[in-house]
Amino acid sequence: MEFRDYYKTLGVSKTATSDEIKKAFRKLARKHHPDLASDKKAAEEKFKEINEAYEVLGDPEKRKKYDDLGPDWQQPGGGFRPPPGWQQAGGGFSGGGGFGEEFQFGGTGFSDFFEQFFGRSSRGGRPGSAFRGAETPLRGQDAEADIMVTLEEALNGSKRQISFTRGRSGKVETYTVKIPKGVREGQRIRLAGVGGEGRGGGGAGDLYLRVRFERHPEFSVEGEDVIHEVELPASQAVLGCEKTIPTLDGRIKLKIPAGTQNGRKFRIPGKGMPRRGGTRGDFYAVIDAQLPTSLNAAQRTAWEAVAQSGG
Repeated sequence: MEFRDYYKTLGVSKTATSDEIKKAFRKLARKHHPDLASDKKAAEEKFKEINEAYEVLGDPEKRKKYDDLGPDWQQPGGGFRPPPGWQQAGGGFSGGGGFGEEFQFGGTGFSDFFEQFFGRSSRGGRPGSAFRGAETPLRGQDAEADIMVTLEEALNGSKRQISFTRGRSGKVETYTVKIPKGVREGQRIRLAGVGGEGRGGGGAGDLYLRVRFERHPEFSVEGEDVIHEVELPASQAVLGCEKTIPTLDGRIKLKIPAGTQNGRKFRIPGKGMPRRGGTRGDFYAVIDAQLPTSLNAAQRTAWEAVAQSGG
């Protein structure tokens, strides 16, 4: 397995702060967003890599596990092996699809490296015991993996092709997965009978795909609401302006009144994520006033004039 250097992907150091990681992600995600690229296929792959890196480094718990895993456990030929005891210490996935069965997934939006150490899990199902020469029927294990879902897919619903390979047989199986409109972060999509094989006449387990929202460079989601940070120069926050901002439904104009304070929220009703019953949550534009970090002579003179006037 190839090790994924998430710090290198985002172009940050291992000592980077959470704010530095967030800024690096946004910069790269905006640059490589498929909607803005001429080569959409290449952009989609790059965007997935960036998303996966931020999924781990942007989460303090996942980042700690990743740092504990370490990049130096390389085998000859470029293979990867985690350090001894890492799985037992809670580092990641240690089981398979059922009775020693291993699954390798495709089409979920995550790499094998991520799935192995941060995504997959299995539960239920134990080896059968013999009684009077007959094996007790046992149901196969349920398997679970993450699937990356875009906010647009969650808003409108979609269908996705996923595949997985059973380690024992090497057979590649392909299924169409329906992403329901209004799906939530963390919600599981069930594929009945697609998990580990049963024993002694027992049925197969199920496969659960756990929804992870693709990190968006412009939006975040809180429940049914969508949040967008509007970066404004301090002068525009003070004097007021009209700003064109993105939403999931397209770009709109937002009027920023004079004297707008940092952190102020502007609510746009009905432009959030779908609710049960057909309505939608709200969209919030949150002001992030940007103070200058350096001033030239003319700018310093202007700010000094403001200060002297009591501003």
